[in-house]
Amino acid sequence: MGYGIIVRVTGPYALFTRPEMKVERVSYDFITPSAARGILEAVYWKPAIKWVIDKIHVLSTIQFTNIRRNEVSQKISTDNVTQAMKGGHANLYISSNDSRQQRASMVLRDVDYIIEAHFDPVAARWGERDSQDSHYAIALRRLRDGQHFHAPCLGAREFPAKVELIEERTAIPKSVLTGEQDFGWMLYDLDFTNQRDIRPTFFHAQMEDGIVDLTHIEVRR
Repeated sequence: MGYGIIVRVTGPYALFTRPEMKVERVSYDFITPSAARGILEAVYWKPAIKWVIDKIHVLSTIQFTNIRRNEVSQKISTDNVTQAMKGGHANLYISSNDSRQQRASMVLRDVDYIIEAHFDPVAARWGERDSQDSHYAIALRRLRDGQHFHAPCLGAREFPAKVELIEERTAIPKSVLTGEQDFGWMLYDLDFTNQRDIRPTFFHAQMEDGIVDLTHIEVRR
């Protein structure tokens, strides 16, 4: 296991979309490991390291609310991108005014999480000037100073996340949730092994006293 950190992530709203919901967006009951990884990568990302989520603590009561959000109804055409790469003239943008539509979303409210994570070296990208000590020191400094590459969010860009470093394990607050809970199959991450066929992976989410332990789970495709 690599160098570990503990952060607290809070926000008024969060949306970790279930992939089986095709029209209206419905959030999972708590942050997914891939979203937690995305928050850490927003703070400090380098090709030479890979963040791995060890545990997720859900500190507050799980609450849902319904909102309506403006979204666009189309994506940038891959044919247009290919044409532009070959020197042709094609539109590489989406006009939000022309393709705007309103959708209902079931989102989480008043979320409060503890994320325990570590990073591992990526052998193919690890260089002579890389060291675990230096990457760890930079990550800690950025967390302490509130720095990030891009604004961390809670599943959607309009839901910003407040990220705080927890220096001591004894400072981790206790969850209000007690007992064992089974949340069924949940998105774990995306498998980028084959860039032409990126596939989602899932795990059986089980929580005990507000803590989801990801260190010994079975990941399935």
